[in-house]
Amino acid sequence: MKSGLLGVVAGAVLLTGTAMAGDNFKMPSQVTPKLRAACESDVRRLCVGNKPTVAKVKRCVMRKFTQLGRRCQYEIAAAGLKR
Repeated sequence: MKSGLLGVVAGAVLLTGTAMAGDNFKMPSQVTPKLRAACESDVRRLCVGNKPTVAKVKRCVMRKFTQLGRRCQYEIAAAGLKR
């Protein structure tokens, strides 16, 4: 996966209002409302545990990409974020 995917997913998680909301993180332009809507629940379910960090979420999404919902996978691919 391209590193852009990592930023997109981490950004989506930041927008969920988790503890990471205080991080200084600029949202990648690829994080569209459509992508966020498609992936937010999957990222929360699979990758947001206790004390989430951007780095932890990035690693988790890379490992669990095939477990993301089809809609999320499609939006990531459509944005050109998956090789």
